[in-house]
Order: sequence, then C-alpha cells, then structure tokens
Amino acid sequence: MAELMYDETGRLLFTEEMKREYTILMPQMLPVMFHLLKRIIELEGYTIEILTSTDRKIVETGLKYVHNDTCYPALLVIGQLIEAVQSGRYDPHKVALLISQTGGGCRASNYIHLLRKALKKAGLEYIPVISINLSGLEENPGFKIPVSVGRRMIYGMMYGDLLVHLGNQCRPYELEKGATDTLISRWTDDLVDLFVHGKGMSRGQMKRYMEKITRDFAAIPRSTEKKIRVGIVGEIYIKYAPLGNNNLEDFLLNEGVEVIVPGITDFMLFKFNNRSVDVDLYGGSRLKKFAIGVAQRYIESCQKIMIGVIREEGTFRAMGTFADLQNVIKGYLGYGNKMGEGWLLTAEMLELIHSGTPNIVCTQPFGCLPNHVVGKGMMRRLKVDFPDSNIVAVDYDPGATRINQENRIKLMLANAKSG
Repeated sequence: MAELMYDETGRLLFTEEMKREYTILMPQMLPVMFHLLKRIIELEGYTIEILTSTDRKIVETGLKYVHNDTCYPALLVIGQLIEAVQSGRYDPHKVALLISQTGGGCRASNYIHLLRKALKKAGLEYIPVISINLSGLEENPGFKIPVSVGRRMIYGMMYGDLLVHLGNQCRPYELEKGATDTLISRWTDDLVDLFVHGKGMSRGQMKRYMEKITRDFAAIPRSTEKKIRVGIVGEIYIKYAPLGNNNLEDFLLNEGVEVIVPGITDFMLFKFNNRSVDVDLYGGSRLKKFAIGVAQRYIESCQKIMIGVIREEGTFRAMGTFADLQNVIKGYLGYGNKMGEGWLLTAEMLELIHSGTPNIVCTQPFGCLPNHVVGKGMMRRLKVDFPDSNIVAVDYDPGATRINQENRIKLMLANAKSG
C-alpha cells in the first residue's frame, strides 16, 4: 500500500506509487468531452473513473459535509465524490479525487479546499485530492500533464465541441433512435486512437478529420420536421452537467425541441482573454499578456477551422466565433466583468437571439450572485432590445423541486409554440 506523503504545507500528495495502485475518481460535467478527456489522461497510465450518478443521495451528502450557504455546484461536486467513496464501490484507501482548478474567482479555485475540508470532516483525510490545472497552482509527483497531454486536451476540446454541436442538430431528427450517440461514441474511440499515434493534432490534420466527422453526421438519416430550438446558458457546471440541471437536455428533447448548448471552447478562450484584460485593467507582465495572446490566437484559429468545415459542408448551422461574442456584448457589459461566467453568459444569450434561437433557458445556481447579475439581471435589458426573446431563468438549489423547474420551462415552451 502506498505511503502517504505530504509537502511542506501539510498537503497530502499524489505520488508515483499511487499512480500505479489508485483509481482516480472524476466528477462528470460535460458527458462527451469528459469521456474524451478521461481516455486522453488514461494514455499516461492512470486509471480513471467518471462519476455519472444523479441520485438524490448526492445532494444529501453534499449538505452534510458542505455549508449550506456554499454554491450549489460545489455542494454537488463534493457530494458526488464523497458519496462515491462512502458507497462501498471502491477501496477508500486506493482512490484519489480529481477536480479542475483554473485560478479564477469563486468555484474555479475554492472547490479543492472545500473538498479537503469535507474529507477531513468525513474522516477521509487520507484520500489525496488532485488539482488538474494549467496554472501551476498545485503539483503532485504522481500526476503531471506533459506538453503532449496538454496538446491532446486542446485538440480533444475542439473535436468534442464539434461532436456535441453536430450531435445536437441530429439527435432530435434521427430516424433510427440512438444513431447519433453511436456515432459520437465511435468517433471518440477513433480520436483517441489517432492521438495515440500522434495524428489529428495539427491544424491541417484537424481540418481533414473534422471534414470526415461532419460528413458522417450528415449521412445520418433524419426527418425534415421543423422543431423549436431552445438554447441553454448559465453557470458552467449547471449549464452542462446532467446532475446539476436535472438532465435538462433530455427533458427538452422529450418535449420535442432541438437543444443548443454553447461549446466549451468559447469558455476556455474567455478564461485566456480574462488574463489579458487583467493586465490592461490592473497592470502586470506584458510578457505574460503576449504569451496568453499567442495561446488565445492559436485556439481561435482552430475554432475558425471548425466553423469553416461546418459551413463548407452545408448541412448544419455553424457556431459563431469568440470574436463574434466579444463584438455582440459591446454596449451591454465590459470585458472586466468575468465572475459567474461574466460577460460571456450575456453574450451567449445575445448570440442565440441573433442566430434565430430566441427561446433560452438560463440556468442559475444557488450561491452564485455574479451569475444572477449577468444572467437574470440582464434579461429585462434583452427583452427591451429584443421583444421576441423568450428567456426563462431557472434556479437550481438543494430545495428546488424538479417539477417546479420543469413547469417553468414548459411555460416558456408554450410561449414559444404560441409565437
């Protein structure tokens, strides 16, 4: 059994020995993207399991070990991890917990400390917590992200956004139920195989493989029925995670609509851009700003390739660019507004409205005041500027009932159908 080792601050480390013996548990957020991320990390010799349970016991566990004034996403993520450890499905002395950490405000940095505090309260402080970050916030001798993995993750993000974007436009219309998800699963496996052999990770190769992916989705037999389109925006975890939003995408599909969910690439570009804006507003290293700018422009160039491929094929609607989001938000919020998904959330609503999807569900978690400001707080202004917009803000918290949330969404859909 691996020996427990600590750094000079008393933080429990994930060691090389643990890498060989431990199973790493990872909370679910984006089903397609995280499955691809899991496979990419496992190529480095780790054993990873994504937690996909949505049982009410997760909320109860979160309430037991996290203060009830803490934001709802933190309560869910920590509750899901601790519930898994206590479930008996794993040897608690042979698991580690993986959580992302971006270095930004609120949840982006604090979850990891809340999780360690909760583990101690539960008598599980011997379980190591791994921070996955690109900021050098925490390091562990047994968990490292070499440049090759970082590169795979960037391209995995691009391919993942493409799979989700095309899948959302196919799934409501497929004539053979499950055909879309089968194709997504096949391409996820194929992409991992490509990464193993060093393929698909240049802009030229990415373009060719994205063309193949797009043709495969276009070949799925689909009905020509016209369905109402509904966009989903909000705090990043509640927007994407089925656990966080009570399987919102499945509910909307069952209501007979086409779901549109903005991709994760824009969020990552938003995080890069924030650091550049910080230098402009507050001062800092110009060299750092230059390096961030290089990384941002590279990802933007990849995004433009993806958009170009979709447009050239002609079957599907393409997403907008990050630059489009920056332009559309002018006159509404400044670029320095970045907490709770900041100006990006309002920009995503504006982009949906401008692209012909005025029906929007804005998912709002308890405990995130900035998210309410840039979400619910902007709805009146958007309604004034765009009278046909049909936006409903839905609150998600430990005490909110699913039936109440779904009834609010059904009212929005009724307005969409009557319009």
